Amino acid sequence: MIVTHQDISTLEFDAQGLIPAVAQDVDSGDVLMVAWVNAEAIKETLARRRAVFWSRSRNRLWEKGESSGNTLSLVEVHADCDRDTLLMLVRPHAAACHTGTRTCFGDASLVRSNDFSFLSTLERVIEERVTTPNPESYTARLIAAGPKRLAQKVGEEGLETALALTAEGDHEAKNEAADLLFHLAVALKARGLSLSGVVEELKRRHRPG
Repeated sequence: MIVTHQDISTLEFDAQGLIPAVAQDVDSGDVLMVAWVNAEAIKETLARRRAVFWSRSRNRLWEKGESSGNTLSLVEVHADCDRDTLLMLVRPHAAACHTGTRTCFGDASLVRSNDFSFLSTLERVIEERVTTPNPESYTARLIAAGPKRLAQKVGEEGLETALALTAEGDHEAKNEAADLLFHLAVALKARGLSLSGVVEELKRRHRPG
C-alpha cells in the first residue's frame, strides 16, 4: 500500500507511537538504513519529500542529512500487509550511513535486487564527474568535449559492437558492448537523462503476454 497523509491513521504504531521504516534506494535496490518514525515524522516526510525519522535518543524529529547534507529524497512510502512496517523508496544524495559508507550495512555487503543495479553505481560515478570534474578523468574530459563528441563516441562504439557481434568472439563482443553502454550512459547523463529513465521507457512499451 502506498502511504498518503490520509493513510497515516490506519498504520499500526507500537505502544510508543513508533513504527520501523526501511530506506531503500529506488534505483539500485540497495537497502540503505533502518530507523523509527512516528505519525509526525511520516507527515513531514510526505510534506518535505525527504526522509524524516524519530530519534529515540534525542526525543525529536530528525531529517536524514540535516547536518551532513546527505539527504534521502522521497519517491514513495509503502506499508506492509500488516501496516506495521514501512518501506521508504528514496534517492540518496551521498552516503546514507554516518560512518561514511553508502549503506548502514557496509559497502561490502550491499543488498541489491540483482546485478543490473551496478548500473546505478556507474551512473553515480558519472554524476560525480559532471558535478566535480577532474581533468585527469577520462569521463570528465569526454563530457567537457561536448555533445557532438559524445554522440560521435556512441556511434563509434555502436559500430564496433555490431562488428564484434558478427565477426568476433564472445569476449570481444562483451567488451565492445560494455564500451557502448558506458559511453551511452555518459551521453545521457550529460543531457540530464539516465539509464533508469530509459528503463522506464522500456517498461512503458512492454506489453505482457
